[in-house]
Amino acid sequence: MAGPTLRDVAKRANVSIRTVSNVVNGYAPVSEELRARVQAALDELDYRPNLIARNLKQGRTGMIALVVPELDVPYFAELAREVITAARARGYVVMIDQTDGDGERERELLGRDSRATMFDGLLLSPLTVSAEELRARGNRVPIVLLGEHIFNGSFHHVAIDNVAAAREATGHLLGLGRRRVAAIGDQPYATGETAQLRTAGYRQAHARAGVEVDERLIVPTPHFHRRLGAEAMESLLALPEPPDAVFCYNDLLALGAIRALIRAGRRVPDDVAVVGVDDIEEGQYSTPSLTTIAPDKGEIARQAVNTLLATINGEATAPAEIVVPHRLIVRESTGGS
Repeated sequence: MAGPTLRDVAKRANVSIRTVSNVVNGYAPVSEELRARVQAALDELDYRPNLIARNLKQGRTGMIALVVPELDVPYFAELAREVITAARARGYVVMIDQTDGDGERERELLGRDSRATMFDGLLLSPLTVSAEELRARGNRVPIVLLGEHIFNGSFHHVAIDNVAAAREATGHLLGLGRRRVAAIGDQPYATGETAQLRTAGYRQAHARAGVEVDERLIVPTPHFHRRLGAEAMESLLALPEPPDAVFCYNDLLALGAIRALIRAGRRVPDDVAVVGVDDIEEGQYSTPSLTTIAPDKGEIARQAVNTLLATINGEATAPAEIVVPHRLIVRESTGGS
């Protein structure tokens, strides 16, 4: 049985079909008295707009895409949940895909013959594609970038202040009296921009504390995975003067580092204090629980979705860097509770 139509609502509210359409779609100002009358009729008839028909009329799909490097990385899974929630509140469906951090897959997505016609806009967290390649992409689907590149004025970009976050995490460790603070996760090459920002914050914290950086304590990793965190920690423990604290560039690296410390008979935080980044749920229940930099994932999602939809609707301003808050959560791995 077909549901109520705009004509049915107009008849119940004793107004024109155009007035009902204006209320439902927000196309034009309507007096409060008329809006209340139409809304009452909508509620009484349990009217549900035909989103498919509306999108077809507007030349839209009603879908946006979220593309991340790795869905099995908890941070991206938790962010995807927040994006779905934010998009649903705006009447959009989210398609999710992953690139595996592969440059060719990222370039294919941005190419002229890509699947871009399947969705109205793209939230993209690129790992390997450069800013120049993004600007030269073959399709013109609206894009908002998430986190992984330094803002250069070409696209809207939503991220935390990675320098400030790393400075705060490292400063916390130095403030505990630790003087050999290691860093795990540096990526000193063109596409490792987020890692480089965190290394910059790590160095700034040392400079502010008047502590010289021992370059041997900065360990690069090609990815932010548990295994690489454990391997990096093992190499640090083999130094003549091993660290008494470690700042890891994400929580997975930190959890791997803690595992390596426990295997080596080191106590966390007594012998080595550990801080991560991302505030994934796993860190709350690890032993010890993990001190971390917590980005506001819900706000990242809301800002990204709202900015993308504004771009789709032609309402967005010039590309901007949207900085989302973060906070340090102190748990057992640095002596908290």
